Amino acid sequence: MTPRADLAEVGFLGFVPFADLPKAEVPKGHGVYAVLRINRTPPRFRAASVGGWFKGRDPSVAVDVLRESWVDGEEIVYIGKAGGSIRRGLRKRLEEYRRYGEGEPVGHQGGRYVWQLEDSSDLLVAWRETPGEDPAHVETEMLVEFRDRTGSLPFANLRH
Repeated sequence: MTPRADLAEVGFLGFVPFADLPKAEVPKGHGVYAVLRINRTPPRFRAASVGGWFKGRDPSVAVDVLRESWVDGEEIVYIGKAGGSIRRGLRKRLEEYRRYGEGEPVGHQGGRYVWQLEDSSDLLVAWRETPGEDPAHVETEMLVEFRDRTGSLPFANLRH
């Protein structure tokens, strides 16, 4: 199976481009989300991020850093959470992530590397509510599973 099929099997929904999030029925509850790059060709990176400058900070990193962080052969490029210590649910958190990628100065620094991918507009977003579970715990489990399988974190996850 593919990562997309694996995620769908455990209840992830959506699988929509960031641009379609405003029209998608993203739930308001807490949960986890994943960003996928379905294109299997080697990535091309922008020298400058299209992400917003939050608090005046340039979100761009050197292309060499991006190349070192890339995980060959993987569709999942970021795993995040909404809720827990962050008091915003999936709809609000993903809206912030989308707006940040459109250049707005929004506080969503997590996953910022995706906005230096030349094909960032083609990335898909999937989500799963986690009622009765701490989204931070579910996110950690997903990151550990990814790391155990690949030897590293997803491309845009900078810390575990």
